Amino acid sequence: MSMRHTMKARRALTAVAITTGLVLTVAGCGGGGGEDDKPKAGSSSTPTDKGKEGEETPKGDEPSPPAEETVLAEMTGGSDNTTLIVSSAVRDEGGFLTVSGKVKNGKGSFWNPTSWRGDEKELSANSSSMAGASLVDRTGKKKYLILRDTEGRCLCTQFGGAFKTGEEKTWFAQFPAPPTESTKVDFQIADMPPASIEISDGE
Repeated sequence: MSMRHTMKARRALTAVAITTGLVLTVAGCGGGGGEDDKPKAGSSSTPTDKGKEGEETPKGDEPSPPAEETVLAEMTGGSDNTTLIVSSAVRDEGGFLTVSGKVKNGKGSFWNPTSWRGDEKELSANSSSMAGASLVDRTGKKKYLILRDTEGRCLCTQFGGAFKTGEEKTWFAQFPAPPTESTKVDFQIADMPPASIEISDGE
């Protein structure tokens, strides 16, 4: 092969190589497949928390207001101006009736419910308690005294001391349950006025 044909062949190969290099360079610099077009780490395509214009984003469930306490009866009186609330009287399957509520000192000074232990000799050790409470079933014409154990301790709240001015404490007292046909009884303790309360059945 002559020198002239050899030079032409080399020039042709060089032109092809340059053209190929330019094509690869343009493809690498193009905007269609570069790294800048990829989503950045941490980005999200999900909608933001903002609602539509004019709409407020929900802030979760609002706390429910506390339920009102049930009051079956409220008595105020006696020599100490005490307030006694009965909030429940539940008959359970064991044949008992549990009465519960709150008592508040309205005397204006310290008050010790020593007289609430009752007059029974067996209950004399139950000082400052609900031991003197009783129920009267007018339908069955029967009076129910508070339950007690073999040592004379009442199945009831023992307050363990005097009430401060305006102090309020919860209490309970257990009695034998009246027959199921008796749905109301009168609750009484010490010199407080009696109050009619309705019996409910436990689950």
